[in-house]
Amino acid sequence: MSSAPAHARRGTFRERLVGFCLVTVFLLPLALLGLLILAGVLFFGSTARGRHGVRALDHFVNAAVFDGLAWESVSSHAWRERERPWARLVIWCTDRFQQDHCRRANKREQHVVDLVLQKGLEKQTIF
Repeated sequence: MSSAPAHARRGTFRERLVGFCLVTVFLLPLALLGLLILAGVLFFGSTARGRHGVRALDHFVNAAVFDGLAWESVSSHAWRERERPWARLVIWCTDRFQQDHCRRANKREQHVVDLVLQKGLEKQTIF
Protein backbone atom coordinates (compact mmCIF):
# COMPACT_ATOMS: atom_id res chain seq x y z
CA MET A 1 0.00 0.00 0.00
CA SER A 2 1.19 3.49 -0.77
CA SER A 3 1.46 6.01 2.03
CA ALA A 4 0.85 8.94 -0.34
CA PRO A 5 -2.47 10.78 -0.08
CA ALA A 6 -5.16 9.70 -2.56
CA HIS A 7 -4.92 12.91 -4.62
CA ALA A 8 -1.15 12.38 -5.04
CA ARG A 9 -1.63 8.77 -6.18
CA ARG A 10 -4.16 9.74 -8.84
CA GLY A 11 -1.88 12.15 -10.70
CA THR A 12 -2.78 15.12 -12.83
CA PHE A 13 -4.91 15.11 -15.96
CA ARG A 14 -1.89 16.11 -18.02
CA GLU A 15 0.14 13.20 -16.65
CA ARG A 16 -2.70 10.80 -17.39
CA LEU A 17 -3.11 12.14 -20.94
CA VAL A 18 0.60 11.88 -21.72
CA GLY A 19 0.71 8.42 -20.13
CA PHE A 20 -2.25 7.26 -22.21
CA CYS A 21 -0.67 8.55 -25.42
CA LEU A 22 2.69 6.95 -24.61
CA VAL A 23 1.07 3.63 -23.77
CA THR A 24 -1.21 3.44 -26.80
CA VAL A 25 1.20 4.80 -29.41
CA PHE A 26 4.52 3.35 -28.25
CA LEU A 27 4.37 0.86 -25.41
CA LEU A 28 1.39 -1.26 -26.42
CA PRO A 29 2.69 -2.06 -29.93
CA LEU A 30 6.13 -2.81 -28.50
CA ALA A 31 4.59 -4.98 -25.77
CA LEU A 32 2.69 -7.00 -28.37
CA LEU A 33 5.87 -7.38 -30.41
CA GLY A 34 7.65 -8.43 -27.21
CA LEU A 35 5.04 -11.12 -26.56
CA LEU A 36 5.49 -12.52 -30.05
CA ILE A 37 9.26 -12.52 -29.66
CA LEU A 38 8.95 -14.10 -26.20
CA ALA A 39 6.84 -16.92 -27.63
CA GLY A 40 9.56 -17.63 -30.18
CA VAL A 41 12.32 -17.34 -27.59
CA LEU A 42 10.57 -19.77 -25.25
CA PHE A 43 10.61 -22.47 -27.95
CA PHE A 44 13.73 -21.70 -29.94
CA GLY A 45 15.85 -19.16 -28.04
CA SER A 46 18.02 -18.77 -25.00
CA THR A 47 16.57 -19.98 -21.70
CA ALA A 48 18.02 -16.92 -19.93
CA ARG A 49 16.35 -14.53 -22.40
CA GLY A 50 13.02 -16.32 -21.99
CA ARG A 51 13.35 -16.16 -18.20
CA HIS A 52 14.01 -12.39 -18.37
CA GLY A 53 10.94 -11.86 -20.57
CA VAL A 54 8.68 -13.91 -18.30
CA ARG A 55 9.99 -12.05 -15.23
CA ALA A 56 9.28 -8.69 -16.89
CA LEU A 57 5.78 -9.86 -17.79
CA ASP A 58 5.27 -11.03 -14.17
CA HIS A 59 6.24 -7.58 -12.88
CA PHE A 60 3.98 -5.89 -15.41
CA VAL A 61 1.01 -8.01 -14.35
CA ASN A 62 1.77 -7.26 -10.70
CA ALA A 63 1.75 -3.51 -11.35
CA ALA A 64 -1.18 -3.37 -13.79
CA VAL A 65 -3.53 -6.03 -12.41
CA PHE A 66 -2.69 -6.27 -8.70
CA ASP A 67 -1.70 -2.60 -8.09
CA GLY A 68 1.76 -3.65 -6.91
CA LEU A 69 5.17 -2.18 -7.45
CA ALA A 70 6.84 -2.67 -10.84
CA TRP A 71 9.92 -4.01 -9.05
CA GLU A 72 8.09 -6.93 -7.48
CA SER A 73 6.66 -10.19 -8.77
CA VAL A 74 3.06 -11.29 -8.30
CA SER A 75 4.32 -14.06 -5.98
CA SER A 76 6.23 -11.73 -3.66
CA HIS A 77 3.35 -9.26 -3.59
CA ALA A 78 0.92 -12.09 -2.81
CA TRP A 79 3.03 -13.13 0.17
CA ARG A 80 3.03 -9.56 1.55
CA GLU A 81 -0.76 -9.38 1.09
CA ARG A 82 -1.41 -13.02 2.06
CA GLU A 83 -4.58 -12.21 4.03
CA ARG A 84 -6.35 -10.91 0.91
CA PRO A 85 -8.45 -13.34 -1.15
CA TRP A 86 -6.55 -12.82 -4.43
CA ALA A 87 -3.23 -13.40 -2.64
CA ARG A 88 -4.45 -16.61 -1.00
CA LEU A 89 -5.46 -17.89 -4.44
CA VAL A 90 -2.04 -17.05 -5.92
CA ILE A 91 -0.28 -18.75 -2.99
CA TRP A 92 -2.49 -21.84 -3.30
CA CYS A 93 -1.84 -22.09 -7.06
CA THR A 94 1.92 -21.63 -6.81
CA ASP A 95 2.13 -24.15 -3.97
CA ARG A 96 0.84 -26.77 -6.45
CA PHE A 97 4.05 -26.27 -8.47
CA GLN A 98 6.60 -25.33 -5.80
CA GLN A 99 5.93 -25.43 -2.06
CA ASP A 100 6.49 -22.04 -0.35
CA HIS A 101 7.20 -20.34 -3.68
CA CYS A 102 5.60 -17.02 -2.66
CA ARG A 103 7.36 -16.88 0.71
CA ARG A 104 10.71 -17.53 -0.98
CA ALA A 105 9.99 -14.97 -3.69
CA ASN A 106 9.21 -12.37 -1.04
CA LYS A 107 12.36 -13.21 0.90
CA ARG A 108 14.37 -12.75 -2.30
CA GLU A 109 12.64 -9.52 -3.41
CA GLN A 110 11.69 -7.67 -0.21
CA HIS A 111 15.04 -5.87 0.05
CA VAL A 112 14.46 -4.48 -3.48
CA VAL A 113 10.97 -3.28 -2.52
CA ASP A 114 12.36 -1.66 0.64
CA LEU A 115 15.06 0.12 -1.39
CA VAL A 116 12.55 1.35 -3.99
CA LEU A 117 10.34 2.81 -1.25
CA GLN A 118 13.29 4.26 0.67
CA LYS A 119 14.64 6.03 -2.44
CA GLY A 120 11.18 7.12 -3.61
CA LEU A 121 11.55 5.36 -6.96
CA GLU A 122 7.83 4.59 -7.07
CA LYS A 123 6.98 8.30 -7.21
CA GLN A 124 5.82 10.27 -10.25
CA THR A 125 8.45 10.60 -13.00
CA ILE A 126 6.55 12.56 -15.67
CA PHE A 127 6.10 16.30 -14.99
